[in-house]
Amino acid sequence: ILTILGNSAVLATAVKRSSLLKSPELLTVNLAVADIGMALSMYPLAIASAWNHAWLGGDASCVYYALMGFLFGVCSMMTLCAMAVIRFLVTNASKSNSNKITKSTVCILIAFIWLYSLLWAILPLVGWGYYGPEPFGISCTIAWSKFHNSSNGFSFILSMFLLCTVLPALTIIACYLGIAWKVHKAYQEIQNIDRIPNAAKLEKKLTLMAVLISVGFLSSWTPYAATSFWSIFNSSDSLQPVVTLLPCLFAKSSTAYNPFIYYVFSKTFRCEIKKLQCCCGWRVHYFSSDSSVEPPVSMMWSG
Repeated sequence: ILTILGNSAVLATAVKRSSLLKSPELLTVNLAVADIGMALSMYPLAIASAWNHAWLGGDASCVYYALMGFLFGVCSMMTLCAMAVIRFLVTNASKSNSNKITKSTVCILIAFIWLYSLLWAILPLVGWGYYGPEPFGISCTIAWSKFHNSSNGFSFILSMFLLCTVLPALTIIACYLGIAWKVHKAYQEIQNIDRIPNAAKLEKKLTLMAVLISVGFLSSWTPYAATSFWSIFNSSDSLQPVVTLLPCLFAKSSTAYNPFIYYVFSKTFRCEIKKLQCCCGWRVHYFSSDSSVEPPVSMMWSG
């Protein structure tokens, strides 16, 4: 519910401000699309299976669930990587060069991200790698246990780990470390904090927001990655079902964090959310205490 409501608000705000969106903000929209896509395509099936205490739909729904999870997961990871690279380029470029990152360039990048994610998602369907159930039985993902059982599973998991996890994560870390160093040097040159331009303060705020989004995603998926790689080198029976279940739930919760981060750091987003509330029909009327006819607070739903 939080994922759908929060990211729907992000998309509604983006549509309303479509003419005012800057090119890097399109990646934020793409991240919201991936998050809400994961919630709509996967979570209802997983919740129903949890209530059923067994997976619903058999092998076909298991492959579908794992494919959707892999598709949207890789898309989110690569979008965060692209956000970090673009923020690094904007921070280190001159004002004239930073304007070269146009909306068309970002749209091409987003299209490449989706094609790259789709390619990795369909590879297990054509014979390289496997999809299978999670150890706790009410979710499906990549068959990590096939790492030792076949050279096919070994090569797929190793390649996926390097190209979809390690390389993007290292790129994100390197870009934000570079940005932090650049900002540190710039602030050292300006001794008086009052003399720091508003543009520099805004750039620092945007960078901090992007860092928190990346940290939230990586930290929420780290426990799941740890248990997955444990199952690569050890039998899945060596872990209790709850030990494998909780990291999976924590990883899926990553789709709900971002709208809250936007709300805290973006004044524009806060204003648009208030306007959306008004457009939906929520009104709160406060009356003076000396009025004996009207109640002190009345709320009307007219949507």
